[in-house]
Formats: sequence, structure tokens, C-alpha cells
Amino acid sequence: MCPHAHSEPQKPEDIVREEGAQLDFSQDMSYGDYLQLGAILGAQKPLSPAHDEMLFIIQHQTSELWMKLMLHELHAAIAHIAQDELQPAFKMLARVSKIMEQLVHAWDVLATMTPPEYSALRPYLAQSSGFQSHQYRCIEFAMGNKNAAMLKPHAHSPERLAVVQAAYAAPSLYDEALRLLARRGIPVPQSHTQRDWTQPYEASDAVEQAWLQVYRNPKAHWDLYQLGEELTDLEDAFRLWRFRHVTTVERVIGFKRGTGGTGGVSYLRKMLDVVLFPEIWRLRTEL
Repeated sequence: MCPHAHSEPQKPEDIVREEGAQLDFSQDMSYGDYLQLGAILGAQKPLSPAHDEMLFIIQHQTSELWMKLMLHELHAAIAHIAQDELQPAFKMLARVSKIMEQLVHAWDVLATMTPPEYSALRPYLAQSSGFQSHQYRCIEFAMGNKNAAMLKPHAHSPERLAVVQAAYAAPSLYDEALRLLARRGIPVPQSHTQRDWTQPYEASDAVEQAWLQVYRNPKAHWDLYQLGEELTDLEDAFRLWRFRHVTTVERVIGFKRGTGGTGGVSYLRKMLDVVLFPEIWRLRTEL
């Protein structure tokens, strides 16, 4: 035989057999069992005859799954910051920023839906809207954007309302960051460390000075300096998410009112102006 001759390629079934892959799951948990794929893949129930409704449903269901993970990480990060455990909190906050990047790119898929395609399924949505997402509302509250009016869309479901109310009443990520600065001996006004957590956050010159103390001497306050940058990354990613949301909505429905009753694009554009961690952005002008 010629030394350069190639042997016959193995058949796929021979490769599987040689690798010793398990093929019988009559007695063991399978991949689908572990992931509950029956429930997940059976949860798409289009109401219209429109082909593109499947895209619309899966886009929003997968976004809700990512938001579930985001809340899992945010809650843990807030708890770690409250306990002065910053290293695990940094990892969790970095993961939240990456999740937001996934959500930003998800809009690219929805943007393949044209206005006529969306119009074909819109009547079947009735008044349902992402505006009513209780997980998104919990994320907004955890990030500090508190608004009592946003509890009302969940009043019909006591279980969901309780979850949203708990997020509304709890200190936000930024609240816990400021309390940490105060515990470290950096002057933060009591008005921002002991307050009614349900009230919207109000920017403070004194809080800006507190962060400036950190940023002007990062070697002395390295972990707090890193916390400030993790918060900056997080809000940066959140802004991109919001921006991609509004541009996708404008591309698909123009300036029609949203199914949830808001002005649609006009409402989303107002949300672009919401600043979550104002002093961390303002201090950059002073440095």
C-alpha cells in the first residue's frame, strides 16, 4: 500500500460506539430531563396564523430567561456588597453586564420582523406588553429606578405583586454601594444611607465628593474604585439595551402606541434619560 494512502473514514455509528457514548436513558436522567425541555419547548403557543409570531414569542421568552439569571446575579451581588464581600460581587456584576450584551444582540433578531409582519400578529396580543414584565420591573428597582406606579400592572396577581413589592422596598444596588462607602469611613450623607428605599434616588453633591475621594486615590481604595467601574460598566450596558429596544420598536411599529398603553417610542425615549448612578458619571468631569 502506498504510505500516503488514506484509510476509509469511519462510519458515524462506529465513532459513537468507540467513544462509549451512553444511548439508553430508560433508567437515567437525560439532557432533556435535566433542562425540562418538554415544558420549555412546549411553552410556545401562537395565537395567530402569522408565521412570525413564533419569533416574537421566543424572543420574549428567552429574554425573560436571561432576566431571571440577571436577577439571580443582582440579588447575590447586592447581598455580597452588604457583607463587604466585593470580589464575588464583582464577578456577578460583570456577568450581569454580559447578560445585558446578550439582550442587546437579541434585538437584532427581532429587528428582522418588518412592520407588515408585526401588524399581522399585533391584534392577537391584546393589551399584553413587555411593559408588564415583572422581572424587568424588579431589575429596574434593583438598579434604583423606583416608581410606585409600576406596581399597579401586577396587582391582579398577588404572587407576582409580592415579588415586585419586595424589590421596590429593598435597598438598590447603588444604595448598598453607598452604605459600603460609609462603612469604609468615606463621608456619605445619612440622607443617602438611611432613607426610605421606595423613594426615587436623588443625586447629591456630597455623594459625588465621596466617590471623588475614591477616584482621586484609587490605590488607597482599590476595591471601591473597582466597584465604581463595575457600576459604570453595568449602566453602560443597560443604556445600550434601552437604546437598542427603542430603535427596534421604532423600526417595527414606528410611532404607534404600545400594546400596553404607553406612547411606545416616546415612552422608551424618555427612559433613555434615566441615569441610575448619577454621581459616578458626574465625577468624570471633575477629575
